[in-house]
Amino acid sequence: MQANALGVGMKQILVIGMGMTALSFIEKLLTYEEEEEVEPGQRFNITVVGEEPWLAYNRVGLTQYFDHRSMDDLYLQPPAWYSSHVKLTHILSDPVEWLEPTTKRARTRSGLELAYDICVFATGSRAAVPPYVTYAEMDVTEGLFVYRTVEDLEKMISFAEKLSGETKNVAVVGGGLLGLEAAKAIADLDPTLQVAIIERNNRILARQLDDEAGRMVLEKVKALGIEVFLGTKVRSVRTTTVQGRASTTGLVFENDIEQPFDMVIFAVGIHPRDEVAKASGIIIDPRGGISVRDDLSTSAPDVYAIGECASWNQKTYGLIAPCNEMADILAFNLTRQLSQNKRIMTIPDTSTKLKLVGVNVASFGDYFADRKPMGSVGVRHGKKSSSNSSLPVRCLTYHDPFGPVYKKYIFSGDGKYLLGGMMIGDVNDYTKLLSIVKKQQKPLEIAPGQLILGVPRKEGESEGDDLDASAQICSCYNVSKGAISKAVASGCKSFGEVKAKTKAGMGCGGCVPLATSIFNAEMKKAGHVVMNHLCPHFKKSRQDLFMIVKFKKLATFQDIMREAGENPASIGCEICKPAIASILSSLHNEFVMAPTHHQNQDTNDKYLANIQRNGTYSVVPRVTAGEITPAKLKVLGEVAQKYGLYTKITGGQRIDLFGANKQDLPDIWEELGAAGFESGHAYGKALRTVKSCVGTSWCRFGVGDSVGLAVELENRYKGVRAPHKFKGGVSGCVRECAEAQGKDFGVIATAKGWNVYIGGNGGAKPRHAELIAADVSQKKAVKIIDRFLMLYIQSADRLQRTARWVESLGEGGRNGLEYLKSVIIDDSLGICKDLDESMEALVGTYFDEWAEVVNNPERRALFRQFANTDEVRKGSDLIEERGQLRPVDWPEEAPPLRFDPTDVQDTEWKWRKVARLEDLHPTEEGSTSMVIKYSDTQIAVFRLANGELYATQQLCPHRRAFVLSDGLLGDTPEGKPYVSCPLHKRNFTLHEGKCLTDDNYKIMTFEIKEDNGDILLKLPDPRAIDDVLGTSKWMLKKARGEIFEKNASSHIEIVAPNVPESENSPLTNITSLAGGFSCLAGNKNLEW
Repeated sequence: MQANALGVGMKQILVIGMGMTALSFIEKLLTYEEEEEVEPGQRFNITVVGEEPWLAYNRVGLTQYFDHRSMDDLYLQPPAWYSSHVKLTHILSDPVEWLEPTTKRARTRSGLELAYDICVFATGSRAAVPPYVTYAEMDVTEGLFVYRTVEDLEKMISFAEKLSGETKNVAVVGGGLLGLEAAKAIADLDPTLQVAIIERNNRILARQLDDEAGRMVLEKVKALGIEVFLGTKVRSVRTTTVQGRASTTGLVFENDIEQPFDMVIFAVGIHPRDEVAKASGIIIDPRGGISVRDDLSTSAPDVYAIGECASWNQKTYGLIAPCNEMADILAFNLTRQLSQNKRIMTIPDTSTKLKLVGVNVASFGDYFADRKPMGSVGVRHGKKSSSNSSLPVRCLTYHDPFGPVYKKYIFSGDGKYLLGGMMIGDVNDYTKLLSIVKKQQKPLEIAPGQLILGVPRKEGESEGDDLDASAQICSCYNVSKGAISKAVASGCKSFGEVKAKTKAGMGCGGCVPLATSIFNAEMKKAGHVVMNHLCPHFKKSRQDLFMIVKFKKLATFQDIMREAGENPASIGCEICKPAIASILSSLHNEFVMAPTHHQNQDTNDKYLANIQRNGTYSVVPRVTAGEITPAKLKVLGEVAQKYGLYTKITGGQRIDLFGANKQDLPDIWEELGAAGFESGHAYGKALRTVKSCVGTSWCRFGVGDSVGLAVELENRYKGVRAPHKFKGGVSGCVRECAEAQGKDFGVIATAKGWNVYIGGNGGAKPRHAELIAADVSQKKAVKIIDRFLMLYIQSADRLQRTARWVESLGEGGRNGLEYLKSVIIDDSLGICKDLDESMEALVGTYFDEWAEVVNNPERRALFRQFANTDEVRKGSDLIEERGQLRPVDWPEEAPPLRFDPTDVQDTEWKWRKVARLEDLHPTEEGSTSMVIKYSDTQIAVFRLANGELYATQQLCPHRRAFVLSDGLLGDTPEGKPYVSCPLHKRNFTLHEGKCLTDDNYKIMTFEIKEDNGDILLKLPDPRAIDDVLGTSKWMLKKARGEIFEKNASSHIEIVAPNVPESENSPLTNITSLAGGFSCLAGNKNLEW
């Protein structure tokens, strides 16, 4: 339970349930209370009680949990949000089991009694199960699951891991929205699982789509390797019992056919959670759900019900939009009890737009109006609805089987009114059409055919400009265009602030592109230029800075800050330093570990290796075009075995060695270099790989030497740094085995030469590369790629992939590909000569960065773990999985940590010598850092270029990793220096230890000084500081006692400090916080 100070004299609201609807209600209530027109006495203390151990999370995005396995990423509000509202108390893992409406009291499972003035049921629903199985049978039978909660998903994941290793069959019963999501998620979870969907109707998505649309989605499902049984009804589950435990073996269909399945997931609907209300004497609808009136009140005084548990007009709603509408209505009415303008429920909109099994699907309005009896369909929509037409409705259908695109829009018989429709593939007009349906009080002003073909945008018009203020942009949270405009007018200066204020984009996420476009348009209307400034230190774009550096021949970060920065004395930040480091490398390609440049490198470039989540690094030697000799393979195996490294084949035809200690990196690379390996630059925003098939070297279908060209291209561009990483591919024929069209640049052999493709990428937003030149010679292909890459390096934005850059060239109605052709092939701007010369100069500067380190004792010294001892400490335990060692998982539940010198108990702080100044490798050209080991505590020491010294704990309190010394140093616009954690970019001030990006975290800082070349820290006795910051206390450990081989990854232990508990201790909540909170996710704006 987390209780905050209650407002005296306020009414008490009890919210039963802590799901999406409950949180939406609380947010709306708090928002309405802030408005000026709220009535006196209509302010509330709120207690919300949940059954699950988690805070409110996004059930719409539940499937994503299979990918990230992080509650942080599912939470709708971070833990800090709850504690920031003093009138809000939340209780986890202790559901209300008894309610007495007459005395207005409730009791939880643990016996906690709660009084209320107003009670709101938001208990949601449970997953329904078919009549041939009971919940009791589900609990005692292995292999039977429902798809509803995080706990359900955890059980599925655990069970699927037991099945992995051999082909097993999984059935998903139900072919609706949830069933398709579940089938796709399980299929992605483990490719050895053979997934089948069992649907009783003759098409999937029967409640949203017609036969033709359902058939198109069916083809997509089957293309994923998922089998589909249509028109199939299940009679029973077949089980077997071994040692008293029942296990699922299959399903028996109503035609007596038996089908073997090892795992069965039911996605057949939901059932309202109305049992507590029913036991309290509140009227329940015969078909389930708490009966509510138009104002959402129940049969009990001052008791309301909202969301999936509520039955309005004898109907329950399982979509998020109607549930949030109920929450909004009730919150509005409760803050305006005396008003005559109370809101009531009207028939909610059940339109949906989702991306299922890789295809966009949308249905809006009365999308089955063509199936209703003539004369029963309303032709005008709105709260005052509507006359009915005696004419039969008419449908306009567009079907592109190659897209695939399907649109069916339903109109009144005279074509004057749009009633509803459905879309597959192209759903760009969804919001516009939904707005027309909702507000239609007069006939259409355009012909129906124009709607289905799409109305061209006017010149200069942005997406969303043609929508009125009441148009609903986010259906999940009922956010209108006007709400976004109002948020900008109220002072929101970023889309992130708009999301936080309005909740737009916080549900399924489908509205984000349109909402972003509206935000940008509103910013311009308000006179705010949507700037692409690099950061507060540089009020210029990356493109502008690149040209300034190039033409003014600037060579250091300090030169650039003095010439183009806002404050010549600033040390920069974690944004501008790596960006400028990249610009300098793209122009001059000097050694990034030289004192002039080392301070500017992000952690990966700083130590020429990718930092991993436990503070170790990965080693990726270059394997040009994927071609490697047996002798080199043997060396990789020997090095991995010698240093205990986890090995994995990468997607770029290389071998990645994980888990290298920083201090071992020079020795590892010395051995690899002796075998002929070079740096693979996997750590840099640079060329990664050029993937190839074997081409004419071996393949009977090959028409071009793909390996030879891939080797040439990779050797040409290796070491070239750019705004972001880039990759290439070369295929020896049109069969495209190297997937060249999914790369930043790609080449495919033809009978006449080579086809050149540009601007593709995989990742979070895949893009197919586009053909820019066909049947060209090998020499010309290389020339085109040269110019493409150099233009990208010079003009792209920070961390902008080539795919997004090419797209940006097409803005303003211009064809991006044609424009690019005109520039780099036709030389329309007259810059091709400059591009050619720039690339030749850049590729001519290549050197192996790791060879520079190995042969330089001063550079090797930078890799020591501790400056004052050769002792080695690991940051986490390792567990064995599939024959290799990896670090234990981060904890699923870990509250934020705040450290302070007052945590150290009963000790005297003294000045103690810990190192020599020379151990810091001081330089006037930039900042440096080192780590000191003091007893069992690790302390990070920093020196700025101006000579200022700082010391902090080495432990990052976010993910409990000992990494802060490896982070970039920056300063705020006010000049306060800070360190940015290398893992997730949380910034901590070097003076006070305050977290600038999240108030929930704080680090301990120490007094430091230099005396005749000695570094002195003011420290307490070793045992006292170890009790708070000791490595043994905070390193991730395998849990004691119960470690199961297959599930070891989910059992870890974090040992809290041995500090006496007190109300004033910032660390008290580590062990006393009920329910447990996951720590906050990292910066989601970072693009790796």
